Amino acid sequence: MSMHFRDLTAQAAADGAISAEEILTLRGAGWADGQMDPEEAESLFLANEALRNPGPDWCDFFVEALSEFVVNTVEPHGYVDQLMGDELVSRIDRDGRVGTMTELELLVRVLEKALSVPDSLKAYALRQLEDIVLSGEGPTRAGVLDPKGINEVECRLLRRVIFAAGGDRPAAASRAEAEMLFRLKDATLYDVNAPEWDRLFVQGVGSYLLGFGGKEPLSRERAADLEAFMNRPGAGIGSFLRRMLGADVDAETSKGFSSLLSITPHTPDLDDEVEEAARLTESEELWLLDHIDADEELDPLEKALLQFIAEETGEEPLRS
Repeated sequence: MSMHFRDLTAQAAADGAISAEEILTLRGAGWADGQMDPEEAESLFLANEALRNPGPDWCDFFVEALSEFVVNTVEPHGYVDQLMGDELVSRIDRDGRVGTMTELELLVRVLEKALSVPDSLKAYALRQLEDIVLSGEGPTRAGVLDPKGINEVECRLLRRVIFAAGGDRPAAASRAEAEMLFRLKDATLYDVNAPEWDRLFVQGVGSYLLGFGGKEPLSRERAADLEAFMNRPGAGIGSFLRRMLGADVDAETSKGFSSLLSITPHTPDLDDEVEEAARLTESEELWLLDHIDADEELDPLEKALLQFIAEETGEEPLRS
């Protein structure tokens, strides 16, 4: 490890501050030999913990340097093994929580940068974000207790983690992630949430149920289809809710979704493989029924999700 690098990080830890010039020097010293070693990585963590008010220059450097170290140190490059994943969690975890926004950003960036990560690493990241939303405190709240709703920063981080390349289902939500989205929806249903939340819930759960992306990254065309649905005049969330909130939901609704899905479908052009995936299986429908029936209420986001499914499948879900 470069002595100059170690001296600079040690000085930053002692002073609780670091200048832009020092960060520039660290960039050169840290990659003088083309890679960062474990001692240099550790010194960055120690400095980050000591800095009182880290600025954007430091945050950018910290995340860039350590995400590169975590993802590309161990062969084969791009694959984070269990040992490295566990080491990252142990280094940033404080009493079960991520301590700073810089470390939370590092965690998310590793998931985005890596081709594959241990399931436990992604689960840890999602658990951190869920705990922040439910408790109302954490780095995304800037240290202020605010237990109401999901804010814009949290929506963006959740989206990045759920659709990260390194997860178990790249470009689509897994079952565990869809269940987490339902928990967050139920917990924040009557709070003031960021505008991005409605779209994230519908697209996230919809991608799990309809298999968008499957084992391959979502194509630009399919991503455009999803975005077009959410933005299309007359068929997006806003107009759908206006129609549904004025409709009667009778007792038959609890037995199936026919009254909700009797709309003119919009079926995009799909190739055979994707078209086959874009169907609700019996187990998927039972899963959906269980989650919608859990609170014995068909809320606005659940209505939007059903509309989305109906338009994408072009048919009613299977009945149990």
